[in-house]
This record gives sequence, structure tokens and C-alpha cells, in this order.
Amino acid sequence: MEGPTAIANPVLTPTTAANPRLTRDSYNGQSFGSGLNLRIKQARVLMVGAGGIGCELLKNLALSGFGEIHIVDLDTIDLSNLNRQFLFRHEHIKKSKALVAKEAAEKFNPNVKIIAYHANIKESQFNIDWFSSFTLVFNALDNLEARRHVNKMCLVADVPLIESGTTGFNGQVQVIKKGVTACYDCSPKETPKTFPVCTIRSTPSQPIHCIVWGKSYLLNEIFGASEDESAFDHSADGDNAQEIEELKRESAELRKIRQSTGTEEFAQMLFDKVFKKDIIRLRSMEDMWKTRKPPEPLDYKELLAKSAKEIANKAEVLKGDQKVWSLEENLVVFIDSLKSLSKRMLEMKSNDEEAIITFDKDDEDTLDFVAASSNIRSALFGIDRKSKFDIKQMAGNIIPAIATTNAIVAGLCVLESFKVLKGEYDKAKEVFLTPFAPARLLAPDKSRAPNPDCPVCSVFQTRAIVDLSRATLNDFVEDFAKLSLGFGDREFSVRNEVGILYDPDETDNLEKKLSDLGIAPDSFLTITDEDDEPYVNIVVAIQEAKEPLPDKPVKPTWDPEDSIKIPTKPKKEAPPEPRAETNGNGHSNSHGKRIHNGTADDEEPSAKRRRANDDVEEISIVDMAAPKKAKTAPNTTLPRPPSRLRIHPVAYWFLARKTTASATSSGVPRRRRGMESFLDSIPGGGCMLAWDG
Repeated sequence: MEGPTAIANPVLTPTTAANPRLTRDSYNGQSFGSGLNLRIKQARVLMVGAGGIGCELLKNLALSGFGEIHIVDLDTIDLSNLNRQFLFRHEHIKKSKALVAKEAAEKFNPNVKIIAYHANIKESQFNIDWFSSFTLVFNALDNLEARRHVNKMCLVADVPLIESGTTGFNGQVQVIKKGVTACYDCSPKETPKTFPVCTIRSTPSQPIHCIVWGKSYLLNEIFGASEDESAFDHSADGDNAQEIEELKRESAELRKIRQSTGTEEFAQMLFDKVFKKDIIRLRSMEDMWKTRKPPEPLDYKELLAKSAKEIANKAEVLKGDQKVWSLEENLVVFIDSLKSLSKRMLEMKSNDEEAIITFDKDDEDTLDFVAASSNIRSALFGIDRKSKFDIKQMAGNIIPAIATTNAIVAGLCVLESFKVLKGEYDKAKEVFLTPFAPARLLAPDKSRAPNPDCPVCSVFQTRAIVDLSRATLNDFVEDFAKLSLGFGDREFSVRNEVGILYDPDETDNLEKKLSDLGIAPDSFLTITDEDDEPYVNIVVAIQEAKEPLPDKPVKPTWDPEDSIKIPTKPKKEAPPEPRAETNGNGHSNSHGKRIHNGTADDEEPSAKRRRANDDVEEISIVDMAAPKKAKTAPNTTLPRPPSRLRIHPVAYWFLARKTTASATSSGVPRRRRGMESFLDSIPGGGCMLAWDG
């Protein structure tokens, strides 16, 4: 018994001056060094997102001793989060992620001050001044729009940002510092996938087409508010006008079926409509099936008669999430989900609630309905069916999340933050987690330099203090852009996220108040220089004046006596001209055409030639129907265009008037780029502008 007694009552060494008790801060001081440990304790950091990476990251920040941590997340906890977001438990479902994460993390280190916001990071309370108050920002987000917003705000506030993300087993960490490293938008990002509406509704060829049809079309038509148009691409609808009209009639018929919700005939009415009548209509369009196999319609009663065994084993069928259901099993799930959803709809109506049910990947009824209806549709079109588990991932846009990946990425974020706190940006790395790469698990790379063509970080950032109660767009243009920024007589445009507010040809908004144009505190205006040697784009953050401005309603944040230097856009090198081949009898151009005296053999001599000392090159109009009869535009002299251009005659006269009026003293039009855009938008025909030189 002596052994167990000794273990239960160990001899403890008393805490003395010679043997002081080590605290968490003491261990951190030994690990980080006193200088870095002090910076960590004094740091005020922001963490955006409290999901998979966010939970791991918050734990790391708290245990590392960061003095003050702010968390922002609008999301609530779902059942599917619990397998990897370890700060949450079953009793936390439907509660705020940010608030629950705060409570859990405080237990790791009570000395850390944690402030949580159940809010959207794009709300006005999170303005530029608020971002400027942080030492460092961490992004632990899962959507493109929010990432871009935080990236932009950190650039304007000049606060370092550590961006991170995971996709399955892969992960990435990136340090972003204004003017030092590339920002989030320096490289192009994939846009969310959309599908042509006619593909989804008429000619599906992949399982995802049928899943989107069940989720974004059928479910919403029967149980939702209206069709989820965001999943469809209408760019090609003009070529399918007749088909679109047919689809609209389909929707109207479905809305009538919706009125029979809860009746015994409901399931058969819906089934025969979408899986029989609509399919027969599609088969009648013979041109559509010349190169593909037509779908086969189904009859509800016939399929129901074949499903007796599956109906008897309904409970077993519904448990088979990982199994690919047969056609008969899908019918059983289809009928069962309709009954459950109909019951919910009727209960909502009886309680005077808004009777709308939307898809949720964790809602078994909506998931069963989408899985069964999409699989039945797949069978009609000869497409492979999917298991309920697979359909949940595809319909919920779920990328498999791996807890270990989140933990590794969160650890890398904190390691990179130590370099940022010490100002060692030259040592900061862009780290890639690639488990299946042949070389190594972690692939660190030197931080990329800012992209000079990036639309976000290559711009000149500044602020304007504005009295929004009386400031007009004209005040901004005249007092801020022309005077404070020094644009003077340069031609430029002003736009916001919606579109162009001002340019030399768009002056209708000048007398309107900025507030009437949708300009609010902490919104952005972009100034685009259209001069021959243009400045880089200027992004102006609107900062509302705390009190009425006594003089002008718009003023800069710097001393008006000080001048600011705005960089110009770097000139792009012209691509080398292709080398011409000669034949010994003169010379030929790059297309092999012989040239005599500057004119190719198969080209007509231009009507007029440029004189050596002229500032402006003259352009002649050559009628393409009779190329030998050249006509010159009367009393009109145009600057030389960049290349041979096709243009309608009416557009030519508009262009002649527009460019002649805006030509500079050197004869080069300032608005030439606008002219080219205008020409690009016009289909060819009518006449040709030809130039010599």
C-alpha cells in the first residue's frame, strides 16, 4: 500500500525565493524572449471569423498571451460544426459563434481580454478608425466578399493582415502589409459557379445540374418564396426566348399545385407535373435531342406499384445516407419528405407565420426532398444518381473540412504574427500546406511583392473629411480632387461601387448632395485619371466631419499647404513587332504582302497622307461597298486612331464631334481611351476609318 500512498500524497517543493513558482507569463517569456512577449501582451488584435480556423486560432492567441482580442462573426452554430470547431458543444447549437467562442476561450487564459461581436464585419460600426485601432488583424473567413472587404479596410487603415484559408487537406497563410507584400486581390480569385438556366431546367448533363434544380428551383417553387435566381446564369437567355416562356408557364403551374399542399393528391400532382408532363413537353422539342438522348418520363402510379417492398422498409431506406438509392427508394423518400414539409407549412399558416421553408443542409426534411427529387430527375436524363451524403455536400457547397488542417493553419498564423509584431516583414513567408505534394508538407515561400496592376493595393489611398449635411459632388470635384489632390485641368472620372458619378460628359450629378448619391461615412470613391500620363487610381475614404465645417464642406486630412505626390501609372512596354520577311525585290510585311512606297499591294492608297509637321493626322472614310471612291468628312479633322477600325457612319459623326472638341494642343485626344471603348462597343459595318503613316 506504500506505493499508492506515495503517489496520492507527493512531496511538494515549497515556493521560495530560490525556487519561484513559474507562471504562464514566465513560460511565455522564456519561449518568446522578453521583448516579443511584451509586444504580445500589449497587442490589440482583431480576429474575423470564429469557425474552423477561428476556434483553433482563438485558442492559440489566448494561450500565447495576446493582451486584447476582438472577435467578429455573424454566424450561428450548426450541428455540422461540432466535428471540428472544438469550442462548441451540442447545447450551443443556434447560438452565436462569437459569443460562445469568447466564453470558452476565457477559460484557457483568464488574463486575456476578449470582446465578441455577433455582427457582420461590413456593418458601419466597424469603420476605418476602428480598424486603425488594432495592432494586427487575422482573417479566418470562408467567403470571398468578406475577405475582400477586410483586405481593403486593412489597406486603407494601414494595419497588417494575416490571411488564411483551408480547402480539405490543403491550407495557406499569407501576410499582407500595405506597400510591402501582395494583398488578397493581387491574384485573381475564382468566382462562384453559376449555371445557365436552360441547362438546369431543360438539358441537365451532370448530377450537380439536377441538384441545383431540386434545391434552387423545385423546393422554392413549392415551399419557398420564389425561384433562387442567384444559382442561374441568364446571360444566354436571349437565344432561348421561347424556352424561357415555357419555363415561366411551368412555374405558374407549380404555384397552383402548391395550393394543394397537405392533401392526399399532393405528391402525385407534383410528381406527374415535373417528372411526366414537363418531360413529355421537353421531348416534343425534337431539335433539342438531335445530339443527345431524350429524357424518359415516369408515371407516378406505375412507379408506386413497383415500390411496395421499399415502402414497407421505409425506416431502413431513410437511414441509408451513404447508399445510392434506387429509383423506388427515391420515390419513398420523395413522398415522405413531402408529407413532413407539408405538415410544417400548414402549422406555420395556422400560427399566422410566414409559410416559407428554405434549404438548409442540416434540415433533414429539405435535404431529403432535394436528394430524392434530384435523383429521380437524374434517372430521367440518364445521369448517375448520388447518395444523400454526397448531395448534402454538393447542395450545401460543403468543402470537406479537416480539423487537423485547421489546427496547422492556425498555428502558422500565430508564428507569422510574431514576425509582424517585430516588424520583420522581410522574414514573413507565404506558407502553403500541401500534404500530397512530393517534396514537403509545408512549402514556405517568400512573400510576393504588390502587383502593380492590382485594382485594390496599387491605388493611392487617402481620406476626405466631409460635411455630409451639405457637401455636393461638385464640392468634392472642385475643392478636393482639383485643388487638394492637384488634378487641376486634368480630365478624370469619379465613381463608387454602383457606377460612374461624374466625368466631363456626365455632369448631371454635380449639384446633388453626396448623401443623396448614396455616399455614407466610410464609403469609398474612386478617382480615375484619363490624362495621357495618368495618375494611378485614387481611392478616397469618406470620413464624416464630427462637427459642421465652417468653410468648405469637403477638406483633406492633411495640411492644405502641404502638397502630396501621387504616383503615375507605369508605362507598359509595347510588344515587339513581328520580324518581316524579305524577298530581295523590296520588302514585305509580316503577312507576306509586298510593300511599295509604304502601301501593300492589295490595299488602296489612302485618300490623304500625313504631312510631316502636322500635329494631327487626318483620317479618310473609305466606303467599303466601293473602295475606290474615297470620301473625306467635310470640315472634320480627327486624331490618329490606334488601329484600323470599323464603325457605323452615324457613330463616326458623333465621334468626330466628340474627339475634335476634346483634343489637346498637341493634337492627341485626352479621351482616346474612352473613344476606343466606344468603338469597341459598336458592331462593324457601313464604312471604314483608314489612316496613313
